[in-house]
Amino acid sequence: MSKGSTYLLVSLPTSISPSNDHDEALTALRSGVTTDYGTVTPFPIPEFKIGTLDALVQQADELAKLETSCEAVVAKVGDSLKAILEGDESKISQQKTVNDRPVDQYLRSFTWNKVKYRADKPLSELIDTLQKEVVSIDNDVKQKYNQYNQVKTNLTTLQRKQTGNLASKSLTAIVPPGLLIRDSDYLETHLIAVPSQQVSSFPKTYETISPWVVPRSAQRIDADDEFTLYAVTTFKKYSQEFIHKSREQKWIPRDFKFKEGGREAEEKEVEKVAKEEKKLWGEALRLGRTGWGEAVMAWIHVLALRVFVETVLRYGLPLSFVCGLVKTTPKLAKRARNSLDQSYSYLAGNAFGRDKNGRITKDDSSTSADMQASGHMGDGGDYSAYVCYEFEIK
Repeated sequence: MSKGSTYLLVSLPTSISPSNDHDEALTALRSGVTTDYGTVTPFPIPEFKIGTLDALVQQADELAKLETSCEAVVAKVGDSLKAILEGDESKISQQKTVNDRPVDQYLRSFTWNKVKYRADKPLSELIDTLQKEVVSIDNDVKQKYNQYNQVKTNLTTLQRKQTGNLASKSLTAIVPPGLLIRDSDYLETHLIAVPSQQVSSFPKTYETISPWVVPRSAQRIDADDEFTLYAVTTFKKYSQEFIHKSREQKWIPRDFKFKEGGREAEEKEVEKVAKEEKKLWGEALRLGRTGWGEAVMAWIHVLALRVFVETVLRYGLPLSFVCGLVKTTPKLAKRARNSLDQSYSYLAGNAFGRDKNGRITKDDSSTSADMQASGHMGDGGDYSAYVCYEFEIK
């Protein structure tokens, strides 16, 4: 994927060329940008069915909102890929393709997908189709990623039980079955993980922290760098008090019940969940890769519709326009737009006065507000005399 690229989707009437010719208009657009600020490639947009003016204005608003949704879904799917691939930018970049092509190649050779989005359908139907598709992509990727994440969390928990310290790991393979008092009406064995710094004092204190602790019952079972595990016997009547007092001493009582074949069962469970995690990782990666590419395609088709609708609203009928994709950089994007402003500011007619930098003046605040409300002005409140949408795909 091309990094550090900003794109401008620009539509101009063919009247910018003396002959009103499409190819000459494209050449004029290239001259307006100049190679100092970016490169221009044709961006063909079919002619769609046009409804009423009121419908076009409403569709312009719907498309603006839908484009925001598309951009958000592309970002969310990208975040999922980043999490699945643990932030490896090289691998992430390899997954971010559109129809198995780099994004830049897809954009610079764009053709409207007439099979998926039939150009003879009404604009309202195309918008509805794209909206449903974007929601579906978002839901599918989110569901699969959440499913993978849950299994991954379960596996991490199981693995921690196998590899953690004596305060948290499974004791199935550590505690000898014969060490535990079972089936007694009066006595109970407790397993206590004692921090290393308290090991020397534990034998002197454990018998006195609660009543009815069996004297000299403490048996050392195992130790690691942080804890030593002991078995202590008490009368059942005072078990809860012993557990409570142990916690007050910063000792950690371990809940453990012997189960025949428990060790083998735990190992099989880890193996089973590990296989499931690997399977879901592959599924989440494939769906993320496909979903990202499809979300980008939907986004670009929405942008194409935005350009078309805005072109009709700006330049009127009969339609005769040229659309070009300007590839530039974040630093040069503003200069490219300023260069276009200088060349084509006259397209605004007398609707606005413009300063020496090509920006509208604030003389007619009511008109400015109307243009802002109808989507003809950018986020910064700058009116463009021609149709232009700026975007980045990260």
